[in-house]
Amino acid sequence: MGRKAPPLCPGALCSCGLRGNTSVGLIALEMAKIHTIHANGSLPKPVLWQKMHSYFSLVKNEINLSLSADVPKVEVLERELAWLKEHLSQLNSPVVFCHNDLLCKNIIYDSAKGCVQFIDYEYTGYNYQAFDIGNHFNEFAGPRKQLRWGWCPPCHGQPPWPRTGVNGVDYSRYPARETQLQWLGYYLQAQKGSAVTPREVERLCVQVNKFALASHFFWALWALIQNKYSTINFDFLRYAVIRFNQYFKVKPQVSTLEMPK
Repeated sequence: MGRKAPPLCPGALCSCGLRGNTSVGLIALEMAKIHTIHANGSLPKPVLWQKMHSYFSLVKNEINLSLSADVPKVEVLERELAWLKEHLSQLNSPVVFCHNDLLCKNIIYDSAKGCVQFIDYEYTGYNYQAFDIGNHFNEFAGPRKQLRWGWCPPCHGQPPWPRTGVNGVDYSRYPARETQLQWLGYYLQAQKGSAVTPREVERLCVQVNKFALASHFFWALWALIQNKYSTINFDFLRYAVIRFNQYFKVKPQVSTLEMPK
């Protein structure tokens, strides 16, 4: 048997708080609610490609990629960006209103009401449904913002708590298939208001895992830019390398996933 998930603490979640049975349902329900927000008039285009091309342009023209031999060359990045756009655009993931940055510290648990709320809407915009969920699944690895937050006592004991920063990123914590299917089932049922079929859940699961690739690529480009311009004490360059490495590690397996018939 796996380790029992710790109880949810009031306030911002820590990365281990994302995996509990209670939080899985609450977060899926809240994301389904956010995704139902509609714009007046025609549905906007997804922000993903415009932002990614903008980030790539900055990296290509202003960032010295020779700072680390582990950062892919510009030609490789350009080729991968084109592949992502061609491959993911064919999946027909709905365009919805997305948070786009749903890491653990942007999720607040209200113990009195038994619900969660999302905060920090800096990156919100209309985007692919599967990107928002896949990006959230990637954040199970923690902790992009852990350097600015403490840990919760049930998980890590009493203070002082470690400030792990980039050292705490661990993709073995990416949700297992069983957790993914449970999360996606809650999400789809909340969205539809009725029971969902295994095929519907499996279809979304394939889309989400493919768009999780784009999440790695997006935040890797972002980290390269932050490495040059940010004044925050964080190893952005190493974080970019970690995200690129994970992208190339999972791409062969994820790219072969097929939509259910």
